[in-house]
Amino acid sequence: MFREVKKEETFPQIEERVLALWDKDESFKKSLDSRPETEPYTFYDGPPFATGLPHYGHLLAGTIKDIVPRYWTMKGKKVPRGFGWDCHGLPIESLVQNELGLAGVAEIQKLGVDKFNETCRGKVLKYTSEWKKTVRRMGRWVDFDKGYKEVI
Repeated sequence: MFREVKKEETFPQIEERVLALWDKDESFKKSLDSRPETEPYTFYDGPPFATGLPHYGHLLAGTIKDIVPRYWTMKGKKVPRGFGWDCHGLPIESLVQNELGLAGVAEIQKLGVDKFNETCRGKVLKYTSEWKKTVRRMGRWVDFDKGYKEVI
C-alpha cells in the first residue's frame, strides 16, 4: 500500500515528491470537489500581516489553521480555505516610513500624503511569494487565488 522509502532519499526530496504528487493529483481541489455543497463548514482564518516574512509563530498558528479544516473535511464537510492578508494601516505605514526614511507626519506631508498612501498600497503584498512558498512547504492546503485582503 505504501511506497518504500529509500535510505538515500533525504527529507527535502521526500517533501518535494509529496508536494509534486499533490499538485499532479490536484489533491486539495479533489478534497473540496468530493464534498457536497449542502455540507459546508465555515472556517475563518485570521490572516497574517502582509508586511513581513513568515516566522515560527505564523508556522505554529498555520499548522492549527490547517488541522481544523482537514478534520472537518475528513468528517465529510466542504471546507473552502481562502488565504487572507491583514493589510491595515500601521504595519504598512511603518514599513514605508522606514524604507523612505521618513520621521513623522510632517515629513509624510512634505512628501505628499497621496504619494505616501500609494507607496503603502504598493507594499501591501511585498512578501506574497515567500508566504506562498512557506505555506506550501508546510503542506497546508489553502487557496491563494481566492484569497482576501482584510483592510481596517
